[in-house]
Amino acid sequence: MIRKVKREIRVVGFDDGTFSFSSKGGDQKTILIGVIMKGSSEVVGVLSRWITVDGSDVTDAMVDSINSSRFGDLRVILLKGITYAGFNIVDLEKLHRETGLPVIVLIRKRPNLGAMERALRMHFPDWEEKVSLLRKVPPLLEAIPGKLYVQTLGLEPKTALEIVGVTTRRGFIPEPLRLAHMIASAVMSGESKRE
Repeated sequence: MIRKVKREIRVVGFDDGTFSFSSKGGDQKTILIGVIMKGSSEVVGVLSRWITVDGSDVTDAMVDSINSSRFGDLRVILLKGITYAGFNIVDLEKLHRETGLPVIVLIRKRPNLGAMERALRMHFPDWEEKVSLLRKVPPLLEAIPGKLYVQTLGLEPKTALEIVGVTTRRGFIPEPLRLAHMIASAVMSGESKRE
């Protein structure tokens, strides 16, 4: 339990690499990068795993990368949404339970769950499992009206917002997520993409 948010709180932020739409439907992979930082000031490590485009292995990849790492002092997991590599959906409850860490999900645009469910029903044989994961997510909280939404598991909303503030250097996205995005896109396309 986090009682007081320190400026150098150890967090890991995950993002995935790019992939082409032609890679959908097969066993194509993209990179998953986790950047570990002390607050927003110092990178202390990077984790990586390969995940399947539109698969169901992102949660296990995150759990494995955290639990098998040397970084035993992590306090929080930061995610940029819950869909990675297309529709590879994070099981937030499993991630929280199997790592013992609270999870904060940041979203820039309010998701249209109805449209997501319709797409899943039309295109995925395992749509019921994916829709179930979408429906289990914690409530969406508006952190910055119209610009940033937060979901949290294992933390009070006020504490989650404090952690987001401490890990953000500028703009709306915490530094570990911004760097994970840059590294993942560089691995997949040869150069980093702007956040």
